[in-house]
Amino acid sequence: MKRLTIISLSIFLFTAIINGAGLNLRHTYLFKSYTDTTEFWKHYKELDKFYSDKKLGSFVEDGKTIFRLFTPSATLTKLCIFEKIDDKKPKEYYMVRDENGVWELKLEGELYGKFYGYKVYHKGDDFTNPNIPVCVDPYSKAVATLTTYMNPRRSIVVKEERYNWEGDNWIQRDWRDLIIYEMHIRDLTAHKSSGAKKPGTYQGLIEKGIKGGIEYIKNLGVNTVELLPAQDFGYCEIPYRDSLARKFNTWNPYERNHWGYMTAAFFAPASYYSEDWKKFTWNKWIGSTGKQIKDFKDMVKAFHKEGIGVVMDVVYNHLSEYEIGNLKQIDKEYYFRLDEKGNYIAESYCGNDLKTERPMMRRLIIESLIYWMKEYHIDGFRFDLGKLIDWKTVEEISIELRKVNPNVIIVCEPWGGGYDPNGFSKRNWGAWNDQIRNGVKGENPYNGLGWIFGHWYGNNSPQRIKSYVNGTLMRDSLGLFVKKEHSVNYLESHDGYTLGDFIRIATKEIDPHKVIKDVDKHTKLTPTQLKINKLAALFLFTSQGIVMINSGQEYARSKVIPHNVAAKDTNKGRIDHNSYDKDNETNYLNFRHAEINKDLLNYYKGLIELRKKFRSFRHADYEDISFYEHSNSKFGLGYVINFEEETFVVLLNADQNKSLEFPLPEGVWDVIVDKDTAGTTTRYVTGGKVVLEPVTGAVLKRK
Repeated sequence: MKRLTIISLSIFLFTAIINGAGLNLRHTYLFKSYTDTTEFWKHYKELDKFYSDKKLGSFVEDGKTIFRLFTPSATLTKLCIFEKIDDKKPKEYYMVRDENGVWELKLEGELYGKFYGYKVYHKGDDFTNPNIPVCVDPYSKAVATLTTYMNPRRSIVVKEERYNWEGDNWIQRDWRDLIIYEMHIRDLTAHKSSGAKKPGTYQGLIEKGIKGGIEYIKNLGVNTVELLPAQDFGYCEIPYRDSLARKFNTWNPYERNHWGYMTAAFFAPASYYSEDWKKFTWNKWIGSTGKQIKDFKDMVKAFHKEGIGVVMDVVYNHLSEYEIGNLKQIDKEYYFRLDEKGNYIAESYCGNDLKTERPMMRRLIIESLIYWMKEYHIDGFRFDLGKLIDWKTVEEISIELRKVNPNVIIVCEPWGGGYDPNGFSKRNWGAWNDQIRNGVKGENPYNGLGWIFGHWYGNNSPQRIKSYVNGTLMRDSLGLFVKKEHSVNYLESHDGYTLGDFIRIATKEIDPHKVIKDVDKHTKLTPTQLKINKLAALFLFTSQGIVMINSGQEYARSKVIPHNVAAKDTNKGRIDHNSYDKDNETNYLNFRHAEINKDLLNYYKGLIELRKKFRSFRHADYEDISFYEHSNSKFGLGYVINFEEETFVVLLNADQNKSLEFPLPEGVWDVIVDKDTAGTTTRYVTGGKVVLEPVTGAVLKRK
């Protein structure tokens, strides 16, 4: 098909409207102006009737390349083909709309490797406007991105080559056995101390014989990694102290989005992690080779070979706010939650909330999840701000994903218009347990300290602490979960202060407002900080439910913004609690610091080994655990686990000042965890009683 001139365009549009080819006359009511609220909402609700089972995206059949895009509100749609990634002017082809809102075009030939996108016109748009943005295909299997403001993208027609999985499949694991390591793909090898030859990349992450990456994770002993968002995302934010897209950037001097919580393409792996760059380079096209597809599969296969499952953090509650040419331009009214004036609703605090209850948005979500499971062997998903996903979609995700893999991991952050882990548990989802986080650690390190500091935060009490040990079940007062394996127990995540920094600030041994120049010296734990870190870890790894730690938690990682960073950051040199924008040493794992705090690192390794070896800490039933409090301190707690052929005693003293004597049940006991060392071998043998120093704990096994 040749490009149409403006004159022939007018003729085409007239013919298309009359014949119902480009615009079905039965649905022209969708495109009129709205003069009152009632009329707007009537139109908005009527969009729900549009649904199609047709295969969407780009694909080749019978020697032709087919392009399909769902946008029921569009009045005209053009396919744009780019011969080269940096072409300014594409070849444009007019698409035809069916009665269900799907626009389609078939071109002769197998156009593998071609770059493409869509120009989508709506009521009131000028069809001759050359500046209409080119939109990325929502079903793109790979995308190329220009590393500049608003993240312009091109979809790629992908030939899905046969990949040699070498017999690999999903890792089938009981949720109770999960020990999750939350991590960022780039951060695990970007620091020079990792020793990676390709730092910050998928390939660097799985290099053998280095200090960082998969070698480090394997030696730590965790059995599952949870990747911060790795679906292609908006890498750049808008210019600092400047305006763009009617927004003025006062918050991000780095002009970057490092964590990835601005998803742009739900089927496509993030291309940045396939670039062999030591640092981010502006105004370059990345991902144009499609190499990221194989790199991602290589990464998953390597983890699986080590027995480590792979969970993806996915963002289906909002779309990238800092990009042009996505679902916002494809069909704002269909894909987004809007107020009565047509403005975006933003309960996500990210500029726009996706209308997951729309049938075709729900289909997009579920099909992308299944694609990651089948095409990339992903073992499960963590859903960001899961409460913003409507319940019907939540339920259908459960049903459809379990048809593919009955043991698929489905957990979420149960926030978004409220906190409701119970609602997810009733639907057989896991959820992050903020109760255990706030009860054990505290809500903030200034005036909201928790149990490990000898305080009760909020409604916490000895009874609440016992509830956390048992999995925070609904059978207990204020409990959250139907099953303990729905409780994702954690004390640190990518958000907020690291546990190590929380403790540093809470003990008042460092000033959070002070500029830190010697980060190595700052990182070294004091005796007090070390004790509190160990007690927190001991509580976490002996509690029932899923365990999650954040990368670097095992050595009390500190997120210090480099004091000499080039960005105009007024907090440079200080501890960071929201490092989403920093592709620098604030976030990179420094493995020298793991050596500096090797005592804590080894303690974590020992606790991981303990939990993996003994089923009592994972599979014991509620009735298998019996508690006893200490008469001399409300912060002293002990419990006995009788499970199958194993009997354990766990003793915890969070009193900041008192040593506490705990009587032991009758018999001889092997001490396998104490204030210094954790593991599965006997430290010493005792009986009768145990005395715990302040802020220490112990685990004993009946001999």
